[in-house]
Amino acid sequence: MEKIYPDEDLEIGAVAYNGAIVEEAASDEEQGMFEHFRLSVDPGQAPVRVDKYMSTHLEETSRNRIQSSIKQGYVRVNGKVAKANLIIRPGDVIQFVMPYRRRGYEILPENIPLDIVYEDDDLLVVNKPAGMVVHPGHGNYSGTLINALAWHLGLSQGPDAGDERMGILVHRIDKDTSGLLVVAKNDEAQLNLAGQFFKHTIDRRYEAVVWGNLPDDEGTVDTTIGRDPNDRLRFRVYEDPEKGKHAVTHYKVLERFGFVTRVECKLETGRTHQIRVHMAHIGHPLFNDERYGGAEIRKGTIYSKYKQFIRNCFELCPRQALHARTLGFVHPSTGKWMQFESPLPPEMTALLDKWRAYTTSGSAAALPDEE
Repeated sequence: MEKIYPDEDLEIGAVAYNGAIVEEAASDEEQGMFEHFRLSVDPGQAPVRVDKYMSTHLEETSRNRIQSSIKQGYVRVNGKVAKANLIIRPGDVIQFVMPYRRRGYEILPENIPLDIVYEDDDLLVVNKPAGMVVHPGHGNYSGTLINALAWHLGLSQGPDAGDERMGILVHRIDKDTSGLLVVAKNDEAQLNLAGQFFKHTIDRRYEAVVWGNLPDDEGTVDTTIGRDPNDRLRFRVYEDPEKGKHAVTHYKVLERFGFVTRVECKLETGRTHQIRVHMAHIGHPLFNDERYGGAEIRKGTIYSKYKQFIRNCFELCPRQALHARTLGFVHPSTGKWMQFESPLPPEMTALLDKWRAYTTSGSAAALPDEE
């Protein structure tokens, strides 16, 4: 029997392929939509085309999905990108990624309104509100973006249904982050879009409000990010590159309010919680980001009026002040560049207006800074 192994030391779940139990890779925004595997060819295997070999040994995966993965460059043999007609031989190592198949549990279509900013036969772009979970799991099995998409796209979602298109997502944003997501409608579109994420050619820009007054107008945070062993819901920066994944965020100051700053963050990579971790790492956590220390007064004064002002700000924007504003990519069928912009949601607009009023009124300058 063939041997199949996870290609990365990531987590979550297990899948059976032809009798072999394979752990799934998950976690990062850009990698968490795909399974990463390594398959070692048995010593007694006769020479055969790589697409035929994979089709034979991945019985639950269609030939079309395999050929799509090969076409997009997601299949490597002995470290080199493979073509469908490549002949594999005993001892060869095949590494590949494929979109996640639908989970084994039932996902019920739900008639949840979606803010769709663009849609065609291959994809759609959704403006997700804060508070909506993207994918079911960990106690959130309804009310998610996937439930809403199942209704909108008319997908069959029973655990034994033949429609495998629950691998339509190619990236995610956090529950309490608002903004743009692209959703693929077919395997070809998903593989193509995911390739753009892997190659870091997608244009993703976020707006955020962070604590403190950044010293420079522009900067880059370049670190290794991994899961925090003391809190599985958090991530942290490591000095050792072996303990996580390379992550790069470019930031630019858009507006200064003394005690907080409005910034644009451009992602070069797409790690889980990347902006939240990076801004906290440089001493400027996102405003009202409870998980990373932003839901308390980090900069400002000791006066009760200021404390009440901050409490009012938290009530106006009761989640981390982060919005996925810009999304740009090459259309998988037309080859044309597509660019989408999402205006700031009302809660972030209200937060900024309140800080502008506070700053222009002279309140910030009149109070001593206890930083």
